[in-house]
Amino acid sequence: MQHRMKSEGMQMTIVALIVAVAGEFKVTPFSGELFRIGLGSSAFLLCLLFMRHLPYIKTGIIVGVTVLIFRSLEDIASADHLILLECVRKHFSAMLYYIVFSAGMSRFQRKIHEQHPLILGACCSAVDFLSNEMELIARSTLYHLPYIQPAQWLLISVTAIVRCYFTIGLYSSITVNQMRTLHMEQQKRMEQMLKIGSGLYGEVFYLKKSMETIEQITAKSYDLYCRLNESPGHKAFSRSILEITQQIHEVKKDSQRILAGLLKLSDRETASAMTLSEIVHFVLQSNREYSEMLHKVTRMEGEVKSDYSTRHYIPLLTVLNNLAANAVEAVEGEGTVRIQVEELQGETVFTVSDTGGGILEQDREMVFEPGFTTKYSQEGMAATGIGLSHVRDIVRSFGGAIELKPRGTPAATTFVVTLPTKALQQGGTE
Repeated sequence: MQHRMKSEGMQMTIVALIVAVAGEFKVTPFSGELFRIGLGSSAFLLCLLFMRHLPYIKTGIIVGVTVLIFRSLEDIASADHLILLECVRKHFSAMLYYIVFSAGMSRFQRKIHEQHPLILGACCSAVDFLSNEMELIARSTLYHLPYIQPAQWLLISVTAIVRCYFTIGLYSSITVNQMRTLHMEQQKRMEQMLKIGSGLYGEVFYLKKSMETIEQITAKSYDLYCRLNESPGHKAFSRSILEITQQIHEVKKDSQRILAGLLKLSDRETASAMTLSEIVHFVLQSNREYSEMLHKVTRMEGEVKSDYSTRHYIPLLTVLNNLAANAVEAVEGEGTVRIQVEELQGETVFTVSDTGGGILEQDREMVFEPGFTTKYSQEGMAATGIGLSHVRDIVRSFGGAIELKPRGTPAATTFVVTLPTKALQQGGTE
């Protein structure tokens, strides 16, 4: 609490100094220099708009006193014959302006962020006009001067409106820019989370599949142990098989613990959802960056003829990202990757095509087999080759199908993924 009060005190002091300095940029519409129109009021309003957490009235008092002291010391420094009391009298009305202005702004302090800029500008203009009136009344009283004429009222009104709406416009412009920057940062974080989620989903999917294989191996190993144990001449072998079965069981338990942790990070069944157009946009943007990283000129095109929301956006991202990344890698220097989505007879069809080098005829029947690859590193090392088999298994888990279309023009390679629309819209299968 004490730290907060200290921080607020420091902020109010900074605001006071800013306003005092800004007030020196001024014009004097009436005779003499007792009444001025300067940037101080605009700077004060802008500070109040951005620092709504500060106590407005207290801030206004500090600003008013600071302006009074600042201008009085300035007058004394520039003219030796002036006395302090005369300087205070001269600038007292300016101090009153900031106090009245802060009191008026405090009436709707908590609703500033809810107000439309036009309404907020009108409210601030009214407060500014009232504060100027109080300043002029104080000046007239202290110096026994006649009150201002109706023509001067018009000047003060126009000044208040122009000054306040200009400040509100500047405030709105800065706020919109901040919101745009914040949105871009949130978009980047969302893209990173989607990439991580897509990668985790693939790992979880294959870990589940591996656990099913481990379960089958465990059952077969234990069955073999039982058979060998019944044979008098194979007791030693049966004990070895039992030890292997126990070790496999330990691997299974470790895998279950890893799977439980991964499932917490990649929860598919959440309340959030993405539309198909958002999914395609993300895949295109992500692989556009991937293409730039590979120093290729790849045109990423998308066409969504049927659009709806789905909670299974992570597996869709995994499938489309894998296919699009393969398409980008297939492009030689310059080319086009296209993703098309349409709905036909209760099925959603995703078509991913590219104008790359294509797949050799003798390899077309092998592309979905685990371990098959045509990609090699500069050192001649083969890639893992699980990409398309991965895609096929995910597609099948949703009751869908994937096929490699015959080579055509202009697309060299075209993959078509067909998924039941009902499965995507209503939750699908595990």
